[in-house]
Amino acid sequence: MRANLLRATNIVLGLLCLMYFLTYLDRVNISTAMASNEFLKDIPLTKTQAGLIFSAFAYPYLLFQISGGWVADKFGPRLALTICGVIWAIATIMTGLVHGIVMMFIARVVLGFGEGATFPTATRAMSYWMPKSKRGFAQGITHAFSRLGNSITPWLIATLIAAISWRGSFIAVGIVSLFWALAWGLYFRDDPNRHKSITPQEIATLPPYAAGKGGVKVPWKRLGLRMTPVIVVYFCYGWTLWLFLSWIPSFFKNEYHLDLQRSALFASGVFFSGVLGDTLGGIVSDRLLEKTKNLNIARRNLVAVMMVLCCVSLIPILFTHDLKLVALALSAGFFCAEFTIGPMWAIPMDIAPKYSGTASGMMNTGSALAAIVSPVVFGYIVDKTGHWTWPFMGSMALMLFGAALSFLMHPDRPLTEDMIREAPVAVGR
Repeated sequence: MRANLLRATNIVLGLLCLMYFLTYLDRVNISTAMASNEFLKDIPLTKTQAGLIFSAFAYPYLLFQISGGWVADKFGPRLALTICGVIWAIATIMTGLVHGIVMMFIARVVLGFGEGATFPTATRAMSYWMPKSKRGFAQGITHAFSRLGNSITPWLIATLIAAISWRGSFIAVGIVSLFWALAWGLYFRDDPNRHKSITPQEIATLPPYAAGKGGVKVPWKRLGLRMTPVIVVYFCYGWTLWLFLSWIPSFFKNEYHLDLQRSALFASGVFFSGVLGDTLGGIVSDRLLEKTKNLNIARRNLVAVMMVLCCVSLIPILFTHDLKLVALALSAGFFCAEFTIGPMWAIPMDIAPKYSGTASGMMNTGSALAAIVSPVVFGYIVDKTGHWTWPFMGSMALMLFGAALSFLMHPDRPLTEDMIREAPVAVGR
């Protein structure tokens, strides 16, 4: 049993899970820090300015989705993720050292540079190291660790702030990220066949292209057309995600006049529901695929159903001010939203396995764009109206729109070499 857990494929998946955990710890710790009185004394901000700081991370994050995925396809995940880890760790440490809104904005931009390519590159690593039957699970469990980072961050950062100040909290978690980058660079290999610890039994389960080298020529136009509806659907999901990640701690603190520790506790509860949603979404998607042999049912239809349920779950927050009921509604909505992650991130691997880094980067541009717009819109609406619940109506509408649009996604139609070669012939004729 222990030998199975220590297989090379499991250790690689474990390192990726830890990376997802750390990237979200380092990107959402700012939302808890901004809710503290100590931070606001050092750097006083309006809600709109806070929204701009939240969104600063997303500008380079958006820029590096496709290019970062392409770099992973061309040069391999080992080098790409090692460099990314060093950059985002330094940016996190830098955040704890800056003074003023301008330098804070710059530190968040650098963080976006470091984390921009991480998820597309991780998807490329998974396409090398994970069998097709476990794609949904691999994406679900890694993203579950990102939500575990979300759920732990409010409590962890609040505790660190009390112990070593808000600045010390950023420096501490940044140092941990540096150690992860070192471990990844030393252990991982782009080609599983070249890893000293991998067994023949593990190699036999991996897809044929897993041993292929980087440098493939990406069919940009055909891939872009196939991924367009996937990108828009993921934007709809991302709007809700970044609204939650940026504002939930402040929502509980301001709407219900809680102290930092109690607001962090409620925020952690909401985010923990995402851990369950991510894990179960990946498992259910793979089980549906095993049972039905139909990728549309296992991926697309599951996404549509859970987006609708997310919208329905959020309705109570518009009509009640009861803290427990609102917390339950937000938890249920976040659970349903995160249930879509496993199938959504498996879709790029289903559509374009040989270009999965680029394809997943294209998809994640949707969430990255939402990360730019959603926090600012939320802060602006609250500044202008004083109502903390109104911005959630936009999330509900977008989730319904995403559910309807998801039926244009076709994970059952892989982009094959034959399709790419035949395209110029058809045009010539």
